[in-house]
Amino acid sequence: MEDYGRFLALLVSALLVGFVSVIFSLVWVFHYREGLSWDGSTREFNWHPVLIITGFVFIQGIAIIVYRLPWTWKCSKVLMKFIHAGLNTIAMILAIVSMVAVFEYHNAGNIPNMYSLHSWIGLAAVIFYSLQLFLGFAVFLLPFAPVSLRTAVMPIHVYSGLTIFATVIATALMGITEKLIFSLRSNPAYSESPPEATLVNCLGVLLVIFGIFILWMASRPYWKRPPEENAKALLTTGGTPEGTEAESTMTDGGNADESDLRSNSEAARKQNLKLDEAGQRSTM
Repeated sequence: MEDYGRFLALLVSALLVGFVSVIFSLVWVFHYREGLSWDGSTREFNWHPVLIITGFVFIQGIAIIVYRLPWTWKCSKVLMKFIHAGLNTIAMILAIVSMVAVFEYHNAGNIPNMYSLHSWIGLAAVIFYSLQLFLGFAVFLLPFAPVSLRTAVMPIHVYSGLTIFATVIATALMGITEKLIFSLRSNPAYSESPPEATLVNCLGVLLVIFGIFILWMASRPYWKRPPEENAKALLTTGGTPEGTEAESTMTDGGNADESDLRSNSEAARKQNLKLDEAGQRSTM
């Protein structure tokens, strides 16, 4: 892998920032917001930020870059697909539970639902994430989809996955800001920068940094998983694949097809060189 040291540093940094973000969310709800429970009170609402940050941000981020981990290149592509899908499924479940907590809290307190921009974009993100997960299972995990369909769907799958991830982080920032504005109206007010506001603002900064790390690692072509048949060789020699298709969250059979095309092209080039040399010798 090219720049393995830099990739490892970014990976460790991303995991550390993501883990600290989860810890900050727990400190927020337990130290400042009365903790967690499932009784229709504000403690039930507190599940929402904790599960969103843990599942929809942290676990989804890991799912995005799981194919980039070079020590997994010896694993079969099918196994990595199941790991990728499993992590996304866990993130989806946690996101749904967090939304149920919000609706139950609102209904118990006669608070209107779905009136803020945060709720609109958040619900849209969950819906599109569900569709993304369903299509991922149908096209890339089940053996019925032809390679041509997988090749056609892959760019959409990659783009939509990264877009949803960025949207989730933006929605989380709106949500924690909205919560602070509602909760810190006086004694102390949000504008007075009390410790809770400082903690949550730092949490927002950590989420942005985590998103930047994940999107950077997912978008570098030289850190992508190589074709299945070249993975072990690249790990041994430290080389990098050339001309592989764009991919960040899933791979498909197109890699093998492209490898075959490159091999055929290389063989044709060598054959032409031999013919040229033979022609030159015949005229000498």
